[in-house]
Amino acid sequence: MNPGQEALAASFSFAGGCTIPPMHWQTSRYRIALNQPRVMGIVNATPDSFSDGGRFASTRSALAHCEKLIVDGADILDIGGESSRPGIDPVALEEELARVLPIVREAVTLGVPISVDTYKPEVMRAVLDLGADIVNDIWALRQPGAEAVVAQHASCGVCLMHMHGEPRTMQRSPLQGDAVPQVLGFLRERTDALRGQGIATDRISWDPGIGFGKTVEQNFALLARQGELARDGYPVLAGWSRKSSLGTVTGQPVNERTAASVAAAVLAVERGARVVRVHDVRETVAAIKVFNAMQAGAAAPGEGRT
Repeated sequence: MNPGQEALAASFSFAGGCTIPPMHWQTSRYRIALNQPRVMGIVNATPDSFSDGGRFASTRSALAHCEKLIVDGADILDIGGESSRPGIDPVALEEELARVLPIVREAVTLGVPISVDTYKPEVMRAVLDLGADIVNDIWALRQPGAEAVVAQHASCGVCLMHMHGEPRTMQRSPLQGDAVPQVLGFLRERTDALRGQGIATDRISWDPGIGFGKTVEQNFALLARQGELARDGYPVLAGWSRKSSLGTVTGQPVNERTAASVAAAVLAVERGARVVRVHDVRETVAAIKVFNAMQAGAAAPGEGRT
């Protein structure tokens, strides 16, 4: 559990035997309260994303999408300029900067925390200079120079994700064995490295990396046993939206996975996730409202029957 959180008297209980205290996520401009689940809306400024590639590749269309997601109820926006779908080639630094910077420059005025999905330290530095709040890194700051960029910033948030291998080859040779302790050990190791750099614990969140070098069975084991990660006290950010594992179990193509994605998001929240990263914000927000109402009903004293 994070230092300082042990002193909090109240706690939340979730499925899977997970009880965690109220917490927050410190970011550049916002101290995000995580007393309720938060929805992170995905903005892919790429021509080759697995789910919506090309729809928001222009600055104008991406900003219009940002505004729509906020209207739909997004608490956080996550902007990315490089696809990380399996088999994809890396994007040149100059291209990623050209895609992302014009969007971030305007998005920071929209009144919600802005996350940028990148592993390149040059992009991290540039977007933080523009006022971005969170670095969301599939490499968990393992690229040379990435740790230093975040450590040198006064307060930006960071999401550390587990990935086995790298995007071009990760699904050719997925993780072997029980994924849960391996993911947990990796995230603890990376967190210790960041804390050694002076990065405060309340700036750090964890993403188990659904679909990043894991089998379908391992992905669902991570969902079923997500409480084993949440018990460490770092906010869990779950990214199930439209993932291929959902397609495998439902038989649905990527553009028909809204219901499955919403179900996975709610199951992740039920197992302790504090942030869910999604494409379908409106539907997810509605489902989480139902979940929150159930939680409130469970906590209320029973009125009984007359």
